[in-house]
This record gives sequence, structure tokens and C-alpha cells, in this order.
Amino acid sequence: MPHTTHTIPLRHRPPLVLGQRALVMGILNVTPDSFSDGGTHDHVDAALAHARQMLAEGADIIDIGGESTRPGAEPVPVQVELDRIMPVIDALRAAGITAPISIDTMKPLVAHQALEAGADIVNDVNGLQGAPEMAEIAAVMGAPIIAMHWDRSWTADTDPLPAMLAWYEATFAAGAAAGLDPARIILDPGFGFTKTLTQNYSILRQLADLTRAFPDNPLLVGTSRKSMIGKLLDNQPHQRLPGTIATTVQGYERGGHIFRVHDVAANSDALRVAEATLYNPPTA
Repeated sequence: MPHTTHTIPLRHRPPLVLGQRALVMGILNVTPDSFSDGGTHDHVDAALAHARQMLAEGADIIDIGGESTRPGAEPVPVQVELDRIMPVIDALRAAGITAPISIDTMKPLVAHQALEAGADIVNDVNGLQGAPEMAEIAAVMGAPIIAMHWDRSWTADTDPLPAMLAWYEATFAAGAAAGLDPARIILDPGFGFTKTLTQNYSILRQLADLTRAFPDNPLLVGTSRKSMIGKLLDNQPHQRLPGTIATTVQGYERGGHIFRVHDVAANSDALRVAEATLYNPPTA
């Protein structure tokens, strides 16, 4: 389907321009226990080097996370999460990296401190339906917010798309109550979060319907190395790049704007080919 177009202002950087050219969000987990790369980049030097590598490979946004949301992960205290992410944000900005930074957190204080330190976007796995202060912080600080779908009440019998549409109405209501511009909300279907294998692929198949339901909001797709690929192919996270690329291309064809990935170069190449297929290659 043709991509909707969006221009989302950022406080200290040029706006995000979203449309037929997909943006790639590189994952920078600074945790010891993330499901795929836990402990790999949990020191500042390693995190900075990996951010540089992802940007060189075509990343448009760096998404920093200091708390794992894998099944069974232990909650992290606020100060521990701050101790993990703040030195990394400081190091990226001190190194002259000007790319937008997203902070992946469910804690308002962490989001606020990260934005103050130079982050630009809040990535809220609770979709503004956790702590009410999250929407207020985004509104006051003029930050876009990625609202991920994570409805803990889902069962295997839940019909995914109608339930997701109803759940997002509560997200928009929370944003409105805080004075957050609804056009600053980026929707993330939350692949893997309380969803069965069948539900995950049903959502992927129906992404265009989600875009049509919320035409004023960009769509982020985050399937990278997830269990929806591993369960289908019976493989481990490090073996899931081909499956990830398949979901990335299908997500793009169905209207996705931003793709949150571990493997930047491969997904970026796949997206450029998909773009040329849908819209023709760029002219010389």
C-alpha cells in the first residue's frame, strides 16, 4: 500500500520525515540480560563502538535500552537503569553523534533524564497506559513517543486487530489528557508481547488495516530476532536474520515507516530493494 507521510518535529534536530523511505532504528541494549545481545554492549566503550557501526551501516535512529523486557526478566530499579543508559547517551553526544536517540523505557524519570541529556524520542513499551507521567513528560518536552502495544489481558482467543484498535483508543485518550499532540505518537504493534504465534503473524498480515485505522500516525515494526521467527523456524536468536528480513520487507509493503532491528546493514539493504520495487529505483 502507498505509505502515509509524516513530519515529526524533534527539539534539537531536524524533524523525522516518514514516508516511502523507511527509517532504520538500530537497537543498542546496554543490559546484561536482553534476549539476543545481553551483555554485549553494556560498557560505554562497547556501546559507543556499536552505535558508530550501526550508523555507518545505515541506521537513522539509535534506540537505547537499559532494562530487558524479555519474558521472565527481573524488573530493574530506576537508579540502575539510569546508571546504564546515561553514560551512553553522554558518550554518544560527546562524540559528536547527532543522529536521533530513542530511549526505550517504561519509567517516566528515566525518560525525563534521558531527554534532558540529549535523547529525542521516548519508546514506551506500555503505550502510555503504564505511568501517566510518561505522556506528560513527552508533552512538556516536545518529544515524540513510540506507543508499543502490550495488553497483558490478551489470551489465545483474542481477535488481534479489533482488540488492538480498541486498546490504542485508550493510548490516545491518555495522550490527550496530558496535552500530547496525537500526531507525535508512533504506533508499535508490539510483536511478541503476550501474543501467540498465530496472533503475531495475523498482525503482520493486517498491518495495512492498522495504518488505515490511524492514518495520522506512523508505524514502527519491531520483529528483529524475535520468538515469532524462532518458534516458526526452530532456531536461536543469532540464526534469525533471514526470517527478520522477511518480516521487515512484509512490514514495509504493508505501510511500515520505522524498523527497529539488530542487524542494520542487512535490513537497510532489504528495505532499499523493497522501496525500489514499490516506487521505482532512484534516477541517476
